Amino acid sequence: MIQPVFWKDRRVLLTGHTGFKGSWLAMWLQSMGARVVGYALPPSTHPNLFELAGLDRQMVSILADIRDSERLRRAFTDHPPEVVFHLAAQAWVLRSYTDPVETYSSNVMGTVNLLEAVRQVPGVQAVVIVTSDKCYENHDGKAHRESDPLGGCDPYSSSKSCVELVTAAYRSSFFKPADPAGHSAAIATARAGNAIGGGDWSPDRLIPDAIRAFVDQRPLPVRHPQAIRPWQHVLEPLAGYLLLAEQLCRKGTAFAEAWNFGPPDQHRVEQVIDKLASLWGEEATWVSDQASHPQEAHCLRLDASKAISALGWQSRWSLDTTLRMTVDWYRAHLSGADIDAISRQQIDRYCRDPGNPFVT
Repeated sequence: MIQPVFWKDRRVLLTGHTGFKGSWLAMWLQSMGARVVGYALPPSTHPNLFELAGLDRQMVSILADIRDSERLRRAFTDHPPEVVFHLAAQAWVLRSYTDPVETYSSNVMGTVNLLEAVRQVPGVQAVVIVTSDKCYENHDGKAHRESDPLGGCDPYSSSKSCVELVTAAYRSSFFKPADPAGHSAAIATARAGNAIGGGDWSPDRLIPDAIRAFVDQRPLPVRHPQAIRPWQHVLEPLAGYLLLAEQLCRKGTAFAEAWNFGPPDQHRVEQVIDKLASLWGEEATWVSDQASHPQEAHCLRLDASKAISALGWQSRWSLDTTLRMTVDWYRAHLSGADIDAISRQQIDRYCRDPGNPFVT
């Protein structure tokens, strides 16, 4: 169970705090009283959740590149953390085709820089490095377990499998609590399914593209309507990251490994967009995009049984609830509502949802 008392006054360094998932995680940590320092590039879209929620006024926000190793090390020494969440990355599959060098340098060398910075701060207890469900070698569409082979047929997916390998190598080489010369931080990786929810304006992602089309009252072109993905509300994997960090602090190397966070059910793109259009109303429609597009995995499934049994994590919101909360968020934004308040209300609802065992 997530225990807010654990996070009260906890020093947390969060990379990627200006992004979609990072902004939600920053808000959640702040709501529990954590002392959050963010390190990331400026927001890549306008609008964006980071600015709409006024997060720059609620935390120490360092706007810098994860590839700037000296600036990153200075952030660690100026604000020594107890817990590190590493979310900073080039996160778009299609962009990785147009700029593979940036993808590998940001994702792989950015992670190397982070781990080197952690080595300079003896007080770090736990590090959660977020990769992706796309890090697996994907051939048959089976639900992947953490022990399955890594792979990736596009630069983005490949870069995430590289991050897994880099993390494993650093963990076995430098982060060995029993070794007097080793660092005592416990380091884990988190592989999550497709996170959706309010506050995402990224290009070439289904939900943001759909909302833009629906607002403009034009049909949404959909690239791969038959593709299958493990859709989940953004708060679901974030709950997993928080639970994992708590256990890394408490039990150390016993939890320093890879973890999957994904829903029990997967859905085709067309099922998701049909439900979203129905909830939006106003004659929201979509069409199949017949143009040629770069290769993407047809079917992605995650087996999260290890997180369920060892962490007590479990996906709690159905696809219908997830999409309803997403539509409610974007409707609130269009009406001029207080985004910080609306977002925190959704976090509170998630924590208080009947039967949700995550928060005490």
